[in-house]
Amino acid sequence: MEDRVVSIEIDWRDPFDAARRLADRPGFAFLDSALLHPELGRYSFIGIEPFGVFTAAQGLATWNGVPLWLPPLPALRDLLARFAFDADPELPPFQGGAIGAIPYEFGWELDGLASPNHRTEQREPFHLGFYDLAFAFDQLRRRAFIVASGFPEEGAARRARAAARLDHALRLLERPPAKRAPQPAVAGWASNFTRAAYRAAIERVQGHIYRGDIYQANIAQRFGADLPAGFSPFDFYARLRATNPAPFAAYLTCGESVIASSSPELLLRKRGTAVETRPIKGTSPRAADPIEDLRRADALEKSEKDRAENIMIVDLLRNDLSRACRPFSVEVPVLCGRESYANVHHLVSVVTGELAADKDAVDLIAAVFPGGSITGAPKRRSMEIIDSIERVPRGYYCGSIFYLGFDGTMDMNIAIRTAVLQAGRASVHAGGGITSLSDWAAEYAEVEAKVQRLFDAFAGVEELEEVPQ
Repeated sequence: MEDRVVSIEIDWRDPFDAARRLADRPGFAFLDSALLHPELGRYSFIGIEPFGVFTAAQGLATWNGVPLWLPPLPALRDLLARFAFDADPELPPFQGGAIGAIPYEFGWELDGLASPNHRTEQREPFHLGFYDLAFAFDQLRRRAFIVASGFPEEGAARRARAAARLDHALRLLERPPAKRAPQPAVAGWASNFTRAAYRAAIERVQGHIYRGDIYQANIAQRFGADLPAGFSPFDFYARLRATNPAPFAAYLTCGESVIASSSPELLLRKRGTAVETRPIKGTSPRAADPIEDLRRADALEKSEKDRAENIMIVDLLRNDLSRACRPFSVEVPVLCGRESYANVHHLVSVVTGELAADKDAVDLIAAVFPGGSITGAPKRRSMEIIDSIERVPRGYYCGSIFYLGFDGTMDMNIAIRTAVLQAGRASVHAGGGITSLSDWAAEYAEVEAKVQRLFDAFAGVEELEEVPQ
């Protein structure tokens, strides 16, 4: 027990069924492989009732509200070391640890950037709950587990706490799921760009490219709307995962914000010393007609513009990974492969490496965050140009939702196809990479395709049928 969790296997149930029964618990966090995939979307995890909360904003880190007086990442490393254990290889990869989100603006702190254009400091904090109790679902083998570490206690008290937490978890799962209610529609979406302004933004990026400042930059629109009375964030997420299932979906509370994400993109995966990133660059909307859909997918794979965009980001990520990986270990086993989702086709590459002996998961975050696929190349200058054009913080959009286990295992998504709900408002973003070959009208249409499934989930329903139990 001193260096492993205790666990029990329970009868198989769908992870979303468990989530509906647990969503009212403090610190509820659902990492949801809503699109089953034998490698990318095999596991789902739920954490509840964290024993501690780590936050960081504007360079100040806190633990349960108390300042730590270290820079955020060293402070996080010290906290994780307090609760380190060896994982049980027979269980799913997350067996307790930190779950939360990093806002895009944290990348400004990592790169030491400052902006004259608007306030870029974090308005949404780096937020991690530390979970001693987790529900783990192996969707490929249809096996489900509850795991408990007993932290933050030590010795006999830790063993007693772990046993009590398992009993508590079983009782929670016996409760009926929360009843669903008809949901009002969210309307009145407004973008921070007009169509003409978005065209001007693209042309401005291309001007930077022609002058040799950058090779590409990702420009996003932010859409906002008021939430009506009676709006249920979790029922909204239920519709989102149904309309746009994705392997790296998530629903979690981060302080005063609720994040609902249907992201298809992996930023970082760490298993032992093996590291992987999967940048997405190149998008085409799906078609209802199967023949037309295949034609669009084929055209995407052959697109000179989209392949060039993807390859540039692959080069950037090879460089980023090399900052934390063993020399000559970084490879590209897949270049510009095609993946298809509910609403779009994507070009996806795979970059792998082996972590250097003196590096850990926290070093990987420092080396790679924010992901190059949502900044551009070179990263630092692209981020400055993005800031000067968008002029509003991205917050958790283009940041990351992730877990970091107490054993060092880590999965991080890139928070795209993501809604942030806070203070009676909903905020969503969508964008794309701009190169010298970009056509502004096609880029605008790509944004519309990416954001439509989010809008569909916000459309509301007048009547709901209870899911049979």
